[in-house]
Amino acid sequence: MPAAPEIWFPHLGIAFEKVSRVAVTVFGFPVYWYGVCIVTGVILALLLARWEAGRTGQKKDDYIDMLLMGLAVSLICTRLYYVVFSWEQFKDNLWDIFNFRKGGLAIYGGLMGAVLSAFIASKWKKLPISLILDTCAPSFLIGQIVGRFGNFFNREAFGGYTDNPFAMRLLADQANGVTPELLANAVTERGAQYVQVHPTFLYESAWNLALMVALILYRPRKKFPGEVMYLYMLGYGFARFFIEGLRTDQLIFFNTGIPASQITSVVFVLFALTMIVIGRVKVKKFDRTRV
Repeated sequence: MPAAPEIWFPHLGIAFEKVSRVAVTVFGFPVYWYGVCIVTGVILALLLARWEAGRTGQKKDDYIDMLLMGLAVSLICTRLYYVVFSWEQFKDNLWDIFNFRKGGLAIYGGLMGAVLSAFIASKWKKLPISLILDTCAPSFLIGQIVGRFGNFFNREAFGGYTDNPFAMRLLADQANGVTPELLANAVTERGAQYVQVHPTFLYESAWNLALMVALILYRPRKKFPGEVMYLYMLGYGFARFFIEGLRTDQLIFFNTGIPASQITSVVFVLFALTMIVIGRVKVKKFDRTRV
């Protein structure tokens, strides 16, 4: 009998016999695929932002400076978002807040940090913040697309049980965040027990890829400064609301029982819709005054 694959998409006929969390070991120090995915996403995001900067007559090297500052701010905010909504995990051992190797990063915190960094950079570089954010919005997405595959290698951030065409099977003893519902629907194949889940990393990456392409194509035709960023917030927030509802590892908004990222998604969508309407109304009024 052949060995049981570690990760399996049974309805697609795709099986991964061995999926290591460690990409390489350097002087006895493991370098995880999760980190490799994040770093790769950051590099691709920088290249895309520099390409857009060149297209719009900006200084490409400004975005290297912004990245160096933004990485620090975003990393802190990414961790803070997670810690705030997982306080029970850290309250008795505060030093664990600084132990990033144990995991615990939240993309919405990183996005908030990126916007804060853009605001600081706009003052530093004397550039309109709307220009910076419109330049970077598709870059945020490519970073998220590649970074999400770190969840695949870590067997984490997946959804509940499903038997849809994209269902993913994980060895039950390797998956992080297995719930009683998943165990109740566990599948045994080749002598191994699997949980069968929604591959939410794949859903989000596919949506983000489509959104990124749409924003890149639309960006030269934007109606007002900042519109590309608002469309990013609208598109990502809309999809993340539903994807978050599938996940088994939700961060809960204090004692409400509501996933924090669903609340943040609603805020993103409502804010973006409001700003898009206001921006387009202003453009129409300006066009009338010129007639």
